[in-house]
Amino acid sequence: MAVPRKKVSHMKTRSRRAHDALAAPTYIEDKDSGERRRPHHIDLKTGKYNGRQILEPKADV
Repeated sequence: MAVPRKKVSHMKTRSRRAHDALAAPTYIEDKDSGERRRPHHIDLKTGKYNGRQILEPKADV
């Protein structure tokens, strides 16, 4: 049975785990309203996606 000769160093372990961090969600500024929204998602306030009206805009309450 194969057995490692010595334990893995801290540098090797930390280098391997460097890609495991969670990325913060990205937001972009909407061209029309100027508000922040997720890319490739419908703007729920205006109901637009990619310059086209997809949903009815929300009524301000």
